[in-house]
Amino acid sequence: MAPSSSPTFQPLYLQIKALLMRSLDAGEWRPGEAIPSEIDLAGRFGVSQGTVRKAIDALAGDNLVVRRQGKGTFVATHTEERSSSFRFLRIRRNDGIDEYPESRLVDLKRAKASAETARLLDLKPGDPVVVLKRVLLYAGEPAVLDEITLPAALFRGLTRAKFDAYEGSMYSFFETQFGVRMLKADERLRAIGADEATAAALGVAVGAPLLAVERVAYTYGDRPVEVRRGLCVTRLTHYHNELG
Repeated sequence: MAPSSSPTFQPLYLQIKALLMRSLDAGEWRPGEAIPSEIDLAGRFGVSQGTVRKAIDALAGDNLVVRRQGKGTFVATHTEERSSSFRFLRIRRNDGIDEYPESRLVDLKRAKASAETARLLDLKPGDPVVVLKRVLLYAGEPAVLDEITLPAALFRGLTRAKFDAYEGSMYSFFETQFGVRMLKADERLRAIGADEATAAALGVAVGAPLLAVERVAYTYGDRPVEVRRGLCVTRLTHYHNELG
């Protein structure tokens, strides 16, 4: 079987990885479900078991699947809180305690995409979006004010009541309730001063220094599905990232 319909110079295992990603994107295997065995996939694609193993290793390296000894390989999911929550949560307490913050929804509304939001989400200006504002609390203190913009077409039925009723991380909520899985994100950081509304929400003085974390998150096929701007008080928290 030819894994690609057009000539390619990619190693064969990367071609198999791309086909597996296509199946994941199509929902052939849902988050948390086991994918077929290496032997079955080798037969399906007409390649060696070793090639399939390399393709699955590459998927695991991208956090798309999880290998479980003696059980098989499963589609990664944001509902596995301890293993996935801190992958996208970069704000940590200064005292070193790993705490998943309390989330308080401030506002949820429908809006029209601005030119910049449309560019970031690959929409047209004026396309419908959903905008959420929430405050994250660490050790009971407001630490982050998030503004999150989502394509309305992917999040039909998102209401404040539905959001408040869900227990778990936001990305778990998106995955289980709307079938949108966040796979990776690009972030930019800069320092700003708190405006009046932000100062009131975070309990700081107007002009107080904040860390602005601007994120675009992507699902399968590098499709942008979330624009987020987090304004962070660094008195009790910091931004943490590991390199290498």
